[in-house]
Amino acid sequence: MHSTTRSAAISVRGLTKHYGDRQILDGVDLDVARGETYALLGPNGAGKSTTIEVLEGVRRASAGEVSVLGEHPMSAPRAWKSRIGIVAQSTGELGPYTPRELITRFASLYPNPRGVDEVLELVGLTQHAKTRATKLSGGQQRRLDVALGIVGRPELVFLDEPTTGFDPEARRQFWSMLAGLTSEGAAVLLTTHYLDEAEYLADRVGVLTGGRIVAEATPDQLGGPEARTPIVSWRDAAGVRHEERSAAPGLLVERLVDEARELGLAEGPAELEVRRPALEDIYLDLIGATGAER
Repeated sequence: MHSTTRSAAISVRGLTKHYGDRQILDGVDLDVARGETYALLGPNGAGKSTTIEVLEGVRRASAGEVSVLGEHPMSAPRAWKSRIGIVAQSTGELGPYTPRELITRFASLYPNPRGVDEVLELVGLTQHAKTRATKLSGGQQRRLDVALGIVGRPELVFLDEPTTGFDPEARRQFWSMLAGLTSEGAAVLLTTHYLDEAEYLADRVGVLTGGRIVAEATPDQLGGPEARTPIVSWRDAAGVRHEERSAAPGLLVERLVDEARELGLAEGPAELEVRRPALEDIYLDLIGATGAER
């Protein structure tokens, strides 16, 4: 077990959620340690947002044990709310206010907030601090969502698809900012459809599909050793594409080249390639094995 309830920011056992006959979560177990970034991956409809809403105390579980910063979200005292930061999947109502005004307002709700200028700098909105929020671009509004989620200096941050709408440079800036948060001891639970983001940011990743977490490991160990066996791909003389996993790809390539030359193909098989499976390949194999839609 990765962490105990006492040291964990999040500890969940047997989390179940259903709506009538529709089962969304079916016995989810999850631990996130303080200072850890955990990426929860899964296809649309897998229950990622439902899981986060239960942990935030927004939605009631059908069954299971849930502890977040040592409290049950549905019965936690008001002060507990000030210890968590939430960046929801969609931008909320911003009203006729500027980023500086909104961050200042949110900062007043917390006992030990970050400075407004510090937050604006962290999320890259310093030059837009006095622009009405409704006039910001979609990506800039998303940065503002992040700003409001971290201004209270939370011990635990929920990030639900946080970089949707970010350009590549903005995503990299966000990654650097998040690394700064975790270096201060904050735990992060992240959902994302960007596999490179999960690979870069997460200490561990879990794959949620079919209502359960079907795999959990560090990004470089997800799926186990077999999932990372090199893949050799090529087209044969008839133009048919083949793929084969091999622990000895060099020997397989030699055999394919010899066979091609016997058929008069001096340059060997067409489109011959050897690659190691990326996190995305392993992820798709995991959700495909459960019958989930890709």
